[in-house]
Amino acid sequence: MEITFDAIEVGSVYQSAGRTITEADIVNFAGLSGDFNPLHMDEEWVRENTNFPSRIAHGLLIHSVGEGLACQELGSWKILAFLETQRRMIRPVTPGDRICQHYTVKLKTPSSKDPARGVVQVDVVILNQKGEPVQEGYNKYLIGGGE
Repeated sequence: MEITFDAIEVGSVYQSAGRTITEADIVNFAGLSGDFNPLHMDEEWVRENTNFPSRIAHGLLIHSVGEGLACQELGSWKILAFLETQRRMIRPVTPGDRICQHYTVKLKTPSSKDPARGVVQVDVVILNQKGEPVQEGYNKYLIGGGE
């Protein structure tokens, strides 16, 4: 059953399943994106030039994986469009870290043309296995009504 705009409640909280980030994820994302920065690809360079314990995952990789982990409840929303996203990278994610994504419905704005549909903003926090935030931000979706 699709959840329409009117059924979404501000303040609702959802959590995705978790997933462990692997070295293969980082290498594959570098190949896909073309981002071969030594922060992501060169273990020795990272140890010599940063305070990180090992190479780190691309911020956009973590953002993408977080979105792929979307929880069952959001998967039931009648999403007509993914309108906007923003993230702030707070902590590095290294191979072996497990992440999950938390959502809180922050705002609902009905469409001026059709108040049965509208924009929903969810605040997003991606946590590591220690419960520490690694990314924070928001997503905005256009949600359909019961047309």
